[in-house]
Amino acid sequence: MVDIVIIGGSYAGLSAAMSLGRSLRNVVVVDNHDPCNKTVSNSHNFLTHDGAEPAAIALTARQQVLQYSSVNLLSDTVTQVIKKNDLFEVLLKDGKPLTARKLIFASGIKDIIPVIPGFSECWPKSIIHCPYCHGYEERGKILAVIANGDEGFEYIKLISNWSKYLTVFTNGPADFNDEQVAKLRKHKIAIIESPIVSLQHTNGNVNHIILQNGNDIPAEFIFYKPAFVQKSDIPKQLGCEFTKTGHLQTNMFGETTVPGIFAVGDNCSPMRSVANAVATGSFTGAYLNKLLGDEDF
Repeated sequence: MVDIVIIGGSYAGLSAAMSLGRSLRNVVVVDNHDPCNKTVSNSHNFLTHDGAEPAAIALTARQQVLQYSSVNLLSDTVTQVIKKNDLFEVLLKDGKPLTARKLIFASGIKDIIPVIPGFSECWPKSIIHCPYCHGYEERGKILAVIANGDEGFEYIKLISNWSKYLTVFTNGPADFNDEQVAKLRKHKIAIIESPIVSLQHTNGNVNHIILQNGNDIPAEFIFYKPAFVQKSDIPKQLGCEFTKTGHLQTNMFGETTVPGIFAVGDNCSPMRSVANAVATGSFTGAYLNKLLGDEDF
């Protein structure tokens, strides 16, 4: 039996493992090496690693975490978790079952990409969701935002700080109220409702947005918040509750609604960044050590 099994070994999971390893807790991190940013070339807005390749950050993290002898990393996939009284039996695709006192889900999310010719080739090279991670590099360029409605309006406001050359594509009828339309027009942000039929690009670098009405609109970069699903359905099977946005519901300590189960990183936070993943993992790991200490003392 181990103290904690961490499901997912990217930034959040490894950060939690480091906190726990430094607390002399027996930890197993199970990871299938499929992070959501595996095709992103550079990571930004993370102190000391600004502009580094995500894979390089993860490699360094694994090397550093493995310096703590009570932490083990398994390259495997968790297929099922069975709750047995106060313990959890973790079943693996290739390895032997593990028994843990607590679980941390750092399993991440999976983006749902629109079925538009050229979109998948440009994602996430010249189409990105997060301006904090990639907006600075695209400052002043001809930017497009694919968004609609109240949430889309707030997203547009955010992106407008990076360039005055901004066009909004609602990909269908606009769902902005009169006040929102007036504000967009005030800031000279055009609203285009014609559906997008394809993206013209060069090796994944978008250059034109082709519309159903026949128009061809230039764009050098696109911001888009995709819908997503949880990468793992095991938390749902265990009875964990979710927010309206589809994230695992947690408190400030990372506790889910099921005792003994915690979540960190993208699966429970709308702030998708390496820095946030590391922060949530570190904090939850420290809290879990205190919780285990309270139980054993």
